[in-house]
Amino acid sequence: MTPLIRNMLAADLPLLAAIEQQVTPHPWRESQFRESLDKHQCLTMVLQNQLVGYAVYTIVLGEAEILNIAIGRDYQGRGYGRQLLNHLIDLMTDRAERLFLEVRVTNEPAVALYQDVGLVEICLRRNYYQNDTGQEDAIVMAMDFTSFQ
Repeated sequence: MTPLIRNMLAADLPLLAAIEQQVTPHPWRESQFRESLDKHQCLTMVLQNQLVGYAVYTIVLGEAEILNIAIGRDYQGRGYGRQLLNHLIDLMTDRAERLFLEVRVTNEPAVALYQDVGLVEICLRRNYYQNDTGQEDAIVMAMDFTSFQ
């Protein structure tokens, strides 16, 4: 069955926060998702009335940035992350010139997915993320949409 990707609703926030707790070492709080509903574009992925994942992104002056994207642990490894990411890229290509995101250097499955869909590493941000033992570097990745248009 194909999941539905729709706009995030305030009623989704407790479930989003629960997924975030599962999959992220230093998760966003529910209040951060609530703020994002007002400030950013927010999508959820739903499969048979179950919240599978979400994405929070912004587009400013031709530059898109994925601020948070995740798939619930029970749904990982089934291609849902790729579907959500491809959906975002499709939305952004007409509205932005390039896409940026940061990813933990230790999140090898995400790095591989991002590379597979065409994002490239542009730099490393030292000590960008908190983790259980201190800090962790982020890989900054980008995709140029100008060749798509």
